[in-house]
Amino acid sequence: MATGAASKPSPELIFSTLIAYQNAYTLKAAIDLDLFTAIAEGASDSAALAKRIDAAERGVRILADGLTVQGFLRKENSKYSLTPESALFLDKRSPAYMGGMAEFLTSEENVKNFSKFADSVRKGGTASDIGDNSKPVDDRWVSFARSMASMALPVANIISQIVNANAAADIRVLDIAAGHGMYGITAAKNNPRVHTAALDWGPVLEVAKENAEKAGVAERYSVRPGSAFDTDLGEGYDYVFITNFLHHFDVPTNEMLLRRFHAALKPGGKAITVEFVPNEDRVSPPMAAAFSLVMLAHTDAGEAYTFAEYEKMHRNAGFRNCTLQQIPDLPQRLVIGEK
Repeated sequence: MATGAASKPSPELIFSTLIAYQNAYTLKAAIDLDLFTAIAEGASDSAALAKRIDAAERGVRILADGLTVQGFLRKENSKYSLTPESALFLDKRSPAYMGGMAEFLTSEENVKNFSKFADSVRKGGTASDIGDNSKPVDDRWVSFARSMASMALPVANIISQIVNANAAADIRVLDIAAGHGMYGITAAKNNPRVHTAALDWGPVLEVAKENAEKAGVAERYSVRPGSAFDTDLGEGYDYVFITNFLHHFDVPTNEMLLRRFHAALKPGGKAITVEFVPNEDRVSPPMAAAFSLVMLAHTDAGEAYTFAEYEKMHRNAGFRNCTLQQIPDLPQRLVIGEK
């Protein structure tokens, strides 16, 4: 005999998913208005906040209440305070500030591509006219570089720990599709023997050079403007960083790229790939598995590959001893192959 009734079907998941865009734009509005920093600096009720961010008190009250419902704020006796996550990641004064991501993640192009997602499913690739990410789209990738640097820092610090800290000679790093440059910059910042060469489109590398200057590593940071497909990469590198890049392309393209990166390494050198890597079931863990949806919306042939797929790609490109490394408390994983 059953000890309890089965839960009754509810439309809540359907409803909450269909209005999820509202939550995204509510958060972006708060970031644009710098609401979180205002609360961190002591403006705790709607009147004080309205004055601080130059907005209508009614609008601020409704926004702050909504953010409380979403879990970004706390409210007690009509006063608002930040949650630990908001204090760390959404207060502009915090070194871990991530609010800049909103500009890219909610960009018009990203939203437009998902608005046509049924067409992408029918086609098996993006419904956008721009799905070949081997070609330069300067405005999009400059926006990415300026918006997403903060998200890269936790993984960049993990990678920098892998780089040989006790090397007797200089360490040469090639940072593929460097974007904001934070992976190679962080490695250089944390190890004075590291010299990084960054590869990306010219306008994007201007952002990376700015970040290298701010980090104090400009003298050990060089750039190679151009495409990972045909630009001279150089040779003799100790490490090649391949960060959030291979998911844009199909397997044959990735194997071709990996062969180029393999050739750029010295014997014993390592390629460190940062990716969303789902389990073999392709539905877990949730964020890594769901990343294939992003690739279907925005690329012609990319997706989130399993480790078995990455291991085979690396092996076919000449790498050996390919391993998967978890990153604690982060959704991405490292695939490491040795020459």
